[in-house]
Amino acid sequence: MRIRRHRRWMAPVVAAAAVGLALTGCTGDVAPEDAADVDCTDYEQYGTFEDAEVTVAGTILDLEADRLIESWSDFEACTGIAVDYQGSSEFEAQIAVLAEGGNAPDVGIVPQPGLLGRLAAGGWLIPASSEVEANVDEWWSEDWKQYGTYEDTFYAAPLMASIKGYVWYSPAEFEEKGYEIPKTLDELTALSEEIAAEGDHKPWCVGLESGDATGWPGTDWVEDYMLRLHGAEVYDQWVTHGIPFNDPQVAEAFDAVGAYLKNDDMVNGGIGDVSTQVTEAFQTAGLPILDGACSLHHQASFYETFWNPEGGDENTVASDGSVFAFLLPPVNADDPLSVTGGGEFPVAFRDAEEVEAFRAYLSSDTWANNRVSLGGVISANKGLDPQVASSELLTQSIEILQDPETTFRFDGSDLMPGAVGADSFWKGMVAWVTGEDTAQVLDTIESSWPQG
Repeated sequence: MRIRRHRRWMAPVVAAAAVGLALTGCTGDVAPEDAADVDCTDYEQYGTFEDAEVTVAGTILDLEADRLIESWSDFEACTGIAVDYQGSSEFEAQIAVLAEGGNAPDVGIVPQPGLLGRLAAGGWLIPASSEVEANVDEWWSEDWKQYGTYEDTFYAAPLMASIKGYVWYSPAEFEEKGYEIPKTLDELTALSEEIAAEGDHKPWCVGLESGDATGWPGTDWVEDYMLRLHGAEVYDQWVTHGIPFNDPQVAEAFDAVGAYLKNDDMVNGGIGDVSTQVTEAFQTAGLPILDGACSLHHQASFYETFWNPEGGDENTVASDGSVFAFLLPPVNADDPLSVTGGGEFPVAFRDAEEVEAFRAYLSSDTWANNRVSLGGVISANKGLDPQVASSELLTQSIEILQDPETTFRFDGSDLMPGAVGADSFWKGMVAWVTGEDTAQVLDTIESSWPQG
């Protein structure tokens, strides 16, 4: 079946909560096509609807929001379901308040299993339909399915994914100055010290600012070091409180990260001193690499989008391009590949056929290939063709996620209870970078862990 598509755009309809909070922010700005042919074969399974609408909210903004909206445009045209997306950097802080007040969107794209669990525990979420669960059983690993499950009830399929442990750099600078890609953490230290000794720029540029979520980029550093220094078993104990947050192994990871983030010789290239890390937005923090003001930036695979914030292509992401990235190395060069990563989960607050049809589409291999082909992101969906990714780096990232030999662990703060992972851990990183010692910060975070 083919139809003529006319995109329909609507004003945001997400209501404010009783306390006055509202989901505000980017709703995407994709220019609609006047009309275009759409092959609806892949969408017939979702049915057709008349005057149906699904409201969606999440943290995805700007160019990424535009691409997200485009990824379901054919679905809208073929099913008759109009999808209205609104993004906000305050989504994580507001969504529980909106849900409690009965003002949640139909679908919330939740970036943390811990937050998903909190919403499920509040009784606000609709379990996923059998169609969504069947897609997840076919296209996703059991680990990924578990991240969308709370107390044995399956609530949401994974959506996109990211690999958190990349270090971005300029291939041209590395070639010109003879820098080598480090194969171990010790070699990374040696490279950083070499760059610092040259005296003309700082090795690292870092940004921890992210609205109410300020601090989370620092937690990614700690999580990468926990996995590499102590292995997956200890990492799992840490995120589930099998060991306390102030365990000496956690302190060791913090201190290893502190050799960079708390060191004026190492940061903050092109931006300022150590203190500027907490005021520099994570979206812009890596850009001084392009000016030669720093050489290294720790950020996830999704950061590819931010090298061209206006949506152009002047800064290429390639091993011979403007920027590229290597994985934060292991302790020993022959250690097995271990990576941390993240993802999102579209949870439902309204029980309706059109909502579940939309969520079934988002859990499919069709959506994964559609969205990844638009650029800037990846997915761990096993039906995704790595070659549709927009860069060499993202193709590599998909292959890493699909490799059964890879040890993958979800972002630790996203797995922890919200009072820790989305509060005291984030705040603790800010306090730590700006002067508090490791023991004090770890004791404070440990004391925030819910009891019972």
